[in-house]
Amino acid sequence: MDILKDEIARKRKHLEEKDLLDESKKYFKRADLVRKEQEEYFQKCGYKWKYPGGDDPPVLEENEPSTSSNPVLELELTEEKLPMTLSRQEVIRRLRERGEPIRLFAESDYEAFQRLRKIEILTPEVNKGLRNDLKAAMDKIDQQYLNEIAGGTESGDVESQHDLKVHEENTTIEELEALGKTLGTGDDDGDQEIIHKVLRFLLGVWAKDLNSREDHVKRGVQGKLASATHSQTESYLRPLFRKLKKKNLPADIKESITDIIKFMLEREYVKANDAYLQMAIGNAPWPIGVTMVGIHARTGREKIFSKHVAHVLNDETQRKYIQGLKRLMTICQKHFETVPSKCVEYNAL
Repeated sequence: MDILKDEIARKRKHLEEKDLLDESKKYFKRADLVRKEQEEYFQKCGYKWKYPGGDDPPVLEENEPSTSSNPVLELELTEEKLPMTLSRQEVIRRLRERGEPIRLFAESDYEAFQRLRKIEILTPEVNKGLRNDLKAAMDKIDQQYLNEIAGGTESGDVESQHDLKVHEENTTIEELEALGKTLGTGDDDGDQEIIHKVLRFLLGVWAKDLNSREDHVKRGVQGKLASATHSQTESYLRPLFRKLKKKNLPADIKESITDIIKFMLEREYVKANDAYLQMAIGNAPWPIGVTMVGIHARTGREKIFSKHVAHVLNDETQRKYIQGLKRLMTICQKHFETVPSKCVEYNAL
């Protein structure tokens, strides 16, 4: 009974603090209690109730943020004064990347932008794993078309509006074939310079081929896909180009790529494909178990070395530029033909 009396006394005191009862009033409405609790809650959050009068519902007004309130709350109130710096499409894209709803119930575009900012501040590096690079390239090309429509380009610029950027190497395939004869002779820096020139040259050949298409073909689905594949391949090969420029490509990878480029310049595409498979997949299984027992090495020991390891399994960056290299091998075979017996999947391109 004491517990029940204490609970009744606590609730009576709670109602007295809310000023819902007085000497002339023995009863109160439940709605009045809810309204009082809401008013206290919003005052604690930095807002105040405004009663317009009549039957109109009360309206929230923002108070000046007090220095004694919660610092996180003060941050939220000051952030509301910032301008919206992102478009609605960009806000939707970033929210979807993080698996968040693009709009909550009764939420405005500005409130969705503020919610995105808070999420990015609290978890800046979420969902940074594998991405759909081809979709990103397609979205970039679509955005270029939208910018063209919005900007209203001149008729003379329409042809070049959808063209890919071509890196002019000021060289020919005959000059590269002559340089290819010196590949693998012991000059590592020279080999890396030749590899860089050949890959850049093939990217330029591919871009010129895509730029020579009719405008309606470029705007089509297959045309956009081909342009996006070129852009994706170029981004895949950037880490490889950086290593080649700095002359710090790992020796095992350099040896395999040197063989591939040499066979490509000799138009031995079957041998180049075999060298590519040797580099990407390898011809040895992963060693299992103990490889050193006593003073004798077991048979699996020699298979650990880098020559027998599948480099495609090393990391995501290597996998990407190895895939980009294979695409350039296909482009090289398509543009610089040879006898069918030296081609991979002849007439399939």
